[in-house]
Amino acid sequence: GGLAGMLRAAARAGSRAGCAAQAARLQCARVARPTFAPAAATSLLGLASAVWGEAGSGGAHARWASGGAGGAQPTYASTEQVMTVNGVTKVLPGDRVIFKDVSASFLDGAKIGIVGPNGAGKSTLLKMLAGADREFDGDVWRKDGLRIGHLAQEPELDPTKDVHGNIMEGLRFKTDLLERFNAISEAMADPDADFDKLMAEQAEVQEQIDALDCWSLDHLVAIAKGALNVPDDSADVASLSGGEKRRVALCRLLLEQPDVLLLDEPTNHLDAESVRWLEDYLGNYRGTVLAITHDRYFLNQVAGWILEVDRANLFAYAGNYSTWLDKKQQRMALEAKTDAKRVRAMQEELEWIRQGTKGQQKKSKARIKAFETAKEDDMRLRSEKRFLSGAIAIPPAPRIGSPIVRMKDICVTIPDGRTLIKKLSFNLAPGSIVGVVGPNGTGKSTLMRLIAGELQPDSGEIEVGKLVQLGHVEQSRYLPPEESVGSVISEGLTEIDVGLSRPVPVMAWLSKFNLGPMAKKPVKALSGGERSRVHLARTLKRPCNVLILDEPTNDLDVDTLRSLEEALEEYNGCAFIVSHDRFFLDRICTHTVSFEGEGDVVWFPGSFSAYERYRKENHPELHARAKARLDGSQRSAAAKNFT
Repeated sequence: GGLAGMLRAAARAGSRAGCAAQAARLQCARVARPTFAPAAATSLLGLASAVWGEAGSGGAHARWASGGAGGAQPTYASTEQVMTVNGVTKVLPGDRVIFKDVSASFLDGAKIGIVGPNGAGKSTLLKMLAGADREFDGDVWRKDGLRIGHLAQEPELDPTKDVHGNIMEGLRFKTDLLERFNAISEAMADPDADFDKLMAEQAEVQEQIDALDCWSLDHLVAIAKGALNVPDDSADVASLSGGEKRRVALCRLLLEQPDVLLLDEPTNHLDAESVRWLEDYLGNYRGTVLAITHDRYFLNQVAGWILEVDRANLFAYAGNYSTWLDKKQQRMALEAKTDAKRVRAMQEELEWIRQGTKGQQKKSKARIKAFETAKEDDMRLRSEKRFLSGAIAIPPAPRIGSPIVRMKDICVTIPDGRTLIKKLSFNLAPGSIVGVVGPNGTGKSTLMRLIAGELQPDSGEIEVGKLVQLGHVEQSRYLPPEESVGSVISEGLTEIDVGLSRPVPVMAWLSKFNLGPMAKKPVKALSGGERSRVHLARTLKRPCNVLILDEPTNDLDVDTLRSLEEALEEYNGCAFIVSHDRFFLDRICTHTVSFEGEGDVVWFPGSFSAYERYRKENHPELHARAKARLDGSQRSAAAKNFT
């Protein structure tokens, strides 16, 4: 039990068998004001099924608890309410209604994944629950003494402290307990002390220390730092990237162990191994977890229930992501105005999940086979057909020729002496969609710069075809905050030349990315997901035949992710995509480039999941290296004097 047990279980190098996500029971009562009356588990599930069988019940009151149903077995159950939302209405300037008379109650131990369109109010909901947003009508109640931890989209760190100091700031409650225990021990040395009183107090403090595993705090900190790939302890937080700051804040929050974790996109900027560790950690977490995430494997593995935020309402679904996908399409099919294309896309995604690994692998191989056998003009016509639809689309690729991108024995060493790439070789085939994966700081962005011609290798050969036209979405993603969405994308033009017979009106292009209604909105007013859509719209408008996308999926909602996946599947060019979204990578990638650290880079013909199986069976030394990082052994030498 306790944090030590959780961390030890979670550090099993991505072992899915170790993940036991605590599920939740759901009660949904279609009433204007909830009574929060307890009910038996069987009746809860029966009522939930009845509600989801109808044509949507926005504004329903949802009760979340641990135990019972969902995608994993519960470790314990509770019927104790820790938070409630009662009749809440939230309106933004311009009379934009975010929530309209919504109610919900959350019980101890619930594991809830929060999904919904970008800008629907998911982050706002977490802010209201955390007490950071009080500008609303209605009531939010929290249990007395409840400790709430909130990971915001842009978490704040103390600029006067280094990385280690910021992490330890979150552990002050635990370090205070240890200091108090030591102070009591010293007080007992006084012959005039009240020993009975001191011993009683020490026993009480020791009970808390034991419950929170404070005795092994240094080791636990080292494990969490290693698993989340946190920057060096002495690093100045002011110099950290946005992703590094988020990892520091997440590490601090998890070690703090609040009663409730409110996590806004916790998997952003985490590599795949770290995400698996986080899945295991949260699956064994004793408290309540509400996580906004669009990582679909994560939602399948951890969530016992899904809370959808959409059209100013809350919709609750029993089960994990796959269950939500099934129930969601059933609900949409019963609504008066059904989006047939969207329902079909959801059905296809669900079928893909159910195919299993072998079926998924066949699909990625079929893409390469199609490019080998079909004429280039036929593939372009297929891409044009997709582009002319109303969904996200990539302009048809110009003729690409051969070779496309070829590397032979590439080596790159950076000024600090580290080798990022040694002896990397590959020859890109037509139609290849390459997933680029690996821990942060191992060289993924360096590879993108090599392909783009922004960096030259220390040794080896790079050949980029004469007809290759690159399109590049950079990770930095700066957007002028005062400019409108329309002006950022149009750059002063009324039409966009996408390489077809006639240009596309700017508003039509914006509509493909669901940005039409916010054309005049300033960039600074956008949510994280809306900003990501602006980046995609701005980059994809330029015809190219080799796309370079650096973390394009961060903050995108599942509908946008699904549409982007479909666009890439129909794209008649090639792409290199840096991403940590395993579901996204498995769905669209034909090849994988994995950065394993210490200069080891592996080119693999297959999906990310297929590569992981290959690595475990054929490269045990690389598998062991990943495991060592996750169990914190690489930081053991630096884990001294933490308490």
